[in-house]
Amino acid sequence: MTSEKKTVRISVRNLVEFLLRSGDITGGTGRLADREAMLAGSRIHRKLQGRRGAAYRAEVSLKEVVDFGSFDLVVEGRADGIDTEASVIEEIKGIYQDVSELESPVPVHLAQAKCYACIYARKEKLETVRIRMTYCNLETEEVRSFTSAHTAAELSEWFDALCRDYRRWAAFLAEWTGRRNESILQLAFPFPYRAGQRDMVAASYRTILQGRQLFVQAPTGVGKTISAVFPAVRALGEGRGEKLFYLTAKTIARTVAEEAFSILREKGLCCKTLTLTAKEKICPEEKPVCDPAFCPRAKGHYDRINDALYDLLTSDREYTRNEIQAWGSTRSVCPYELQLDLADFADAVICDYNYAFDPAARLSRYFGEASRRQTCLLLIDEAHNLVDRAREMFSAALEKEAFLRLRRLIRDRKQSRGFKALDRSLARCNQILLTYRKESAEDPDAIDSYGSRCSRRKEIQALIPPLMTLAGVLEGILKERPGEGAGVESESLREELLNFYFEVSTFLGAWQTLDDHFMIYTETRQGSFLLKLFCVDPSRCLQEVLDRSAGTVFFSATMLPMQYYESLLTTEKDNYRIMIPSPFDPSRRHLAVGTDVSTRYTQRGELLYQKLAAYIYTVTKEKQGNYMVYFPSYRMMEDVLEAYRQQFEQEMPETSRTQPAGEEQELFVQQPGMSEADRDDFLKTFRRPGKQTRIGFCVMGGIFAEGIDLAGDQLIGALVVGTGLPQVSGERELLKRFYDEKGMSGFDYAYRFPGLNKVLQAAGRVIRTAEDVGVMVLLDERFKSPAYYRYFPREWSDIHHTSLDRISGEIRAFWDRETLIY
Repeated sequence: MTSEKKTVRISVRNLVEFLLRSGDITGGTGRLADREAMLAGSRIHRKLQGRRGAAYRAEVSLKEVVDFGSFDLVVEGRADGIDTEASVIEEIKGIYQDVSELESPVPVHLAQAKCYACIYARKEKLETVRIRMTYCNLETEEVRSFTSAHTAAELSEWFDALCRDYRRWAAFLAEWTGRRNESILQLAFPFPYRAGQRDMVAASYRTILQGRQLFVQAPTGVGKTISAVFPAVRALGEGRGEKLFYLTAKTIARTVAEEAFSILREKGLCCKTLTLTAKEKICPEEKPVCDPAFCPRAKGHYDRINDALYDLLTSDREYTRNEIQAWGSTRSVCPYELQLDLADFADAVICDYNYAFDPAARLSRYFGEASRRQTCLLLIDEAHNLVDRAREMFSAALEKEAFLRLRRLIRDRKQSRGFKALDRSLARCNQILLTYRKESAEDPDAIDSYGSRCSRRKEIQALIPPLMTLAGVLEGILKERPGEGAGVESESLREELLNFYFEVSTFLGAWQTLDDHFMIYTETRQGSFLLKLFCVDPSRCLQEVLDRSAGTVFFSATMLPMQYYESLLTTEKDNYRIMIPSPFDPSRRHLAVGTDVSTRYTQRGELLYQKLAAYIYTVTKEKQGNYMVYFPSYRMMEDVLEAYRQQFEQEMPETSRTQPAGEEQELFVQQPGMSEADRDDFLKTFRRPGKQTRIGFCVMGGIFAEGIDLAGDQLIGALVVGTGLPQVSGERELLKRFYDEKGMSGFDYAYRFPGLNKVLQAAGRVIRTAEDVGVMVLLDERFKSPAYYRYFPREWSDIHHTSLDRISGEIRAFWDRETLIY
């Protein structure tokens, strides 16, 4: 029996960038500039391609199959243009840099064109072919070309050597993929199916097979993670995709995903998994400055990285943060860049949303503009978080004061050519922003809210050309090494310039994607002036990435109303949906709404805070255990905490974080900006056994309101104060107005639905397993209105109304009824 010959695919661009890289990490400007230039360059491409004549063919797909015996290497890509009469291969690059400063083509760009030229010459049986490298400034549209002639024999010798250099990588992928797929064929679901679990597994598998999108609303405890991972792994083994990405917003969710893969590995799965870590956390330096002048690992990184990467790939199957840091130290390479390279070879990548969706951070090989093949399977956990995260990713802003601040920083350097041009560009942009500020002050439709004034704009065209010039000037300065011309000697100044360059480039990238899903507005607050490109509806931007996937599963325990999330996460109208009912016995929890309190702003005051404190005391005194109380803001949490102390504490010694409240209770208060160690300590307190009642005062939507697991008697009650509505702001009001103008409920989209999700997440901390027992109390009379209860989960159908004078008896009766469970 003969096995089917294996195939390894790689794009021309990835091949040359991977093999021909060398030298230092240079601060990251190239990667971001390339992304922005690609976005803006599509227009330039079309314009130049349209001028080339009848014999010119644009965007020509080319492919070469290299036979390596036991496997084939397929090198493929698309040439920007080919003049078939003159046998000219053209590669077009849009750049911010002044094209007159270019002395020759960028080597990696030329290498890309040489690959296309070789493949085309072989296909057409040509003896010679010419390459034209065309660079176009994105602001001025000034063009500079470099033309070179090559023989087919010369190109073939060079291309074959390139492929031979890649052979060890391709051989590794072919051998490993075969082992992985064979192990997957023997894999079975690792547990007996729980109620609803089989439905999710089947729906996820069917969705991936059909290359579609699935939305899953499934309560906590169903086992969503393994139910999404297992069918995706099966599909991976059947060739339905090349790689699996498990995307999430929370660190704890990544841990759960890692555990799922570990369970499957124990059952025989061969799978290389990688969890990506943020640069700030994985960098061994005190500050992650990716520059050879300040970081020893950045110096010569690309000369060492490929050998270090290959050795690591051939030694392990699971790549953890600690292991990557240790390997980076041993081999003197950047651990952050090392893990990004590992992602190209891992079977499953567990990471934050931004590695797939954020234009400034995503893995371009799979999710960038150049990615054309649908090779990835996407599992999007806690998908309700993606709406606001996506708005943040695709939006961009510029602060007028930042231009003035940078001018002051370079004041003593303006005599050098680069900094003189920088000062001139900064002054020009600042003048235009000053004009916008004056116009916003005269806008009769502006929204004044809490000390800020927000005004919508129709266009900002006057600002774009000088911003492009500014980006080019900054890039030129940052590319020069210290001691060379305009090179920046000061680390702090270089960091300021680099951060500002990122802001300008990100803004230009967002401007290229502007459509009716965006809103342009300005905000004036306490002397500062902000110009923002606000992605109100991120569905179109997200869909562009989703279209590059081979199948996507969105899942969450709180994705209600599902139509709201679906409308903001995808533009597809024929998605699959599945709503899995709770597998838990509803009699094991007491669910009530306190209808005699209102947390509306007009009702807030000492009387309300005293009543809320009384609710907390009344609910928690009926049974010793751990409770969480969730508030809409730190301010209200502090006010109620003070009222609680005054009414119910006996003696209250001052301590930093844990605050004893008498002999039978301990209060633990969430603090703004808690470190990871502080968060862990907070949760460990609730996980250790004790004879006192512990009450956590926390904030809705915060680090202790979702994504944490306190099973069994680690948490037996949650009180949710208020409806979770986001704070009123100019941006929120503009968001509301945007949807009102579309004939939709602006209040729902801007306030109610985001708030409801926070409530559902907070309340959902109590019942995590079939053995859990607990109480959930929502404290706001608005929850009894149809505007809220019609969006409650189906398993909340037994929710009932209560009041402060009745709840003590109801809670006591519930715990008396559940005594046998304990």
